[in-house]
Amino acid sequence: MVRSVWLNDTIKNNSGIRNRGPGILSSMGDKRLLGLTFVPGLIWGASFLFIANGLEILPPEGVTFARILLGFVALGLFPAARRPVPRGDWVPIAGLAVTWFAFPLSVFPFAEQHVSSALTGLLNGGTPIFVVMVSSLLSRSVPSKPVLVALAVGLLGLGLIAAPSLAQGSSELDSTLAILAALASYGVAANLAGPLQRRSGALPVIWRALGIAVLLTAPFGAPAMLRFHWQTGPVLSMLALGVLGTALANVVMAYIAGRVSASAASAPIFLIPVVSVILGIAVRGEWVPATSLLGGAVCVLAALLLAQARARSAEVSAAEVIRNARPQVKAS
Repeated sequence: MVRSVWLNDTIKNNSGIRNRGPGILSSMGDKRLLGLTFVPGLIWGASFLFIANGLEILPPEGVTFARILLGFVALGLFPAARRPVPRGDWVPIAGLAVTWFAFPLSVFPFAEQHVSSALTGLLNGGTPIFVVMVSSLLSRSVPSKPVLVALAVGLLGLGLIAAPSLAQGSSELDSTLAILAALASYGVAANLAGPLQRRSGALPVIWRALGIAVLLTAPFGAPAMLRFHWQTGPVLSMLALGVLGTALANVVMAYIAGRVSASAASAPIFLIPVVSVILGIAVRGEWVPATSLLGGAVCVLAALLLAQARARSAEVSAAEVIRNARPQVKAS
């Protein structure tokens, strides 16, 4: 699933969009804008269901290639995505193509052959944990105590989600570990995406990364398309997966970034596991162990704790900037 791993940076740094003020909505009384913040979470949460449906008409390689190709074509219809980027950004964009698209989006279809879409969505609720851990490793810094507490809570949640797979076959365990590796890849991608989007904007970076990912997945994905067979429901799921999940959700996030507060723009993070579980159970009749459900709730709590820790850190930094900006009056 292409979740917005650049979410937090986009909220603060999306090019051409400025935050208009505090509160849940920066545009006073705009209920529609607040409702729009939930759209990406609903789409990304449903993407695991779309993947499971897509596997009914395509092999895993075909699902990955088709969704990336559809997303690339759809996102290219937006002029903002076609804005030029500096030549020096192409190498990190290629890294983003691997860590954000080609590798993790290849993992999920293979994994969902052995684990449910609901469980995959629950595990994805731990993405913020990996983002922070990778950031700490890259910066060689020790997180603050509140962040360390949130990380510990998140790791506990992931352990609870994955625990039932230990009692099952090796295929389920291998798939669970592969999903965790994909989340670690998202953590790397999030740290690559921040500087890129600050220079060039989110959509131009995403579009070019998708284009490179199309080339990377084509050697196995294009031949897999020959095994396609028509079923209306799964075909619609694949269209939704590529056009909505890989393109439109990112466009919506780029639109609302800076127009709402950080707390409101973080809504998609918390919706993803909830939506995936509801759809997996209601639509596909999947069974989710109680331990995994508890772990999903713990991961959401960890994400909330991380968001609060970031908010407190930002407030402290802002206070320091204001204090240092005050003119110093020397005693005469």
